[in-house]
Amino acid sequence: MSSESIKAHLTTEMKNAMKAQAKERLNAIRLILADFKRIEVDERIDLGQDDTRALAILDKMLKQRRDAIEQFQSANRQDLADKELFEVEVIQSFMPAQMSETEIDDAITAALAETGATSVKDMGKVMGILKPKMQGRADLGVVGAKIKARLGGA
Repeated sequence: MSSESIKAHLTTEMKNAMKAQAKERLNAIRLILADFKRIEVDERIDLGQDDTRALAILDKMLKQRRDAIEQFQSANRQDLADKELFEVEVIQSFMPAQMSETEIDDAITAALAETGATSVKDMGKVMGILKPKMQGRADLGVVGAKIKARLGGA
């Protein structure tokens, strides 16, 4: 991705989708921008300057979509699940590249060493270091489980 913010990139891509008459992509991008706008108004912040917060929002949107996909599939509503799947693909296109298992394991090892964590009680310290580095680049639920396993809590 270029040096422009996630919000600016979304706005550019919205214009491109309008020009290309890509209705589904346009709708998905508008959903993201609407969520950004709601949060900017509620929290009185500018997401154009805060990619970390923007990534957290995109991450939350992905989780919501994945949960909805599971529910739609269990209710035999593949049409609705497919719509959510498409939105997941669009949202992911604005996320940074995902970390590999090796990169995740190396980051966990470094964070454990940095904090001197020895038990599950220290998990908050470790996550405090890893979360900003991994937001949007790794499933933090999986990362948490890996940390717990390493600290003997699993």
